Amino acid sequence: MDEQSFGVRLPARVLPAPQSISAEARAALDRLVDAEGMPINAKHPMPGPEDHDGWIRIKAAVDAHYAAGIKGLAGSLRASVETVQLCDTVIHVATPDTATIADGAYLDLHGGALVFGGGEACRLGAQMQADLHGVRCYGVDYRTPPKHPYPAALDDTLAAYVHLLERHKPSDVVIGGRSAGGNLAVAMLLRAREAELPMPAGLVLLSPEVDLTESGDSFAVNRLVDLMLPLPLRAANLLYANGANLSDPALSPLFGDLAGLPPTLLQSGTRDLFLSNTVRMHRALRKAGVPAELHVFEAMPHGGFLGGTPEDLELSGELVRFVRTCLRDS
Repeated sequence: MDEQSFGVRLPARVLPAPQSISAEARAALDRLVDAEGMPINAKHPMPGPEDHDGWIRIKAAVDAHYAAGIKGLAGSLRASVETVQLCDTVIHVATPDTATIADGAYLDLHGGALVFGGGEACRLGAQMQADLHGVRCYGVDYRTPPKHPYPAALDDTLAAYVHLLERHKPSDVVIGGRSAGGNLAVAMLLRAREAELPMPAGLVLLSPEVDLTESGDSFAVNRLVDLMLPLPLRAANLLYANGANLSDPALSPLFGDLAGLPPTLLQSGTRDLFLSNTVRMHRALRKAGVPAELHVFEAMPHGGFLGGTPEDLELSGELVRFVRTCLRDS
């Protein structure tokens, strides 16, 4: 036992889906456990960081699963999409059929533990964001390990931002990142600030993976409680870092100097493994003088309930409100 802390020993117990959330959200949680109450997603451990062949195999399976899942959630997409290649950087540019803000642009950084979520899932995600916000969306299909570890994804994200600035005023740009994409969004803006590039109008961080050291409280408290992401991602983090220090702000931007970042919306849930990432990031932004609003949803796991529940729709409404406010007020 840790000599500096006795810790809390918890008795064996069952955590039911609470009555405080919608019936649709309770059903979504119930679908994510087996008959014995074990999180289904906990049955698929990741390879060790040195097992590159294992990562290549699991990437193919997970990326196909992500694409199928997003396609199911997306429904009928209206935005058109084209793919742009900028040297090593791939961007899926989705244009809405009806623009709510003519010159607006959304830079979308997908999730996936800094390893998964590229390709078809990224392309579909860009179309979904274009439809949701009514602005042109640039989905960055950043390179991922094991073939392309750090800093490839960060390089791609910065290249995509420069590409946007050549086509849009910074006051017409909002950057959004979910999970791993939240890591890249903040790390990229720290790098952009060093390069004296202008900041965008706003920043959206959805359960951001901003601390690869996984030092926050919720990594213990919500372990196995988060049915979407029941286990920490240390193996994936080490694979991505490729020997770099996980506490470096370029990898864990929570520990960076956040002064000068744009107004930020952050989202998490009480059952999110990354809840600590999100609330600590919110406090760090506030301490740095950055306007930041935090939305924590009852019993929501990492990534939301993923089923068009009232809670998911409420979150979408908050995102639309924030993005439109940033673009109209800037």
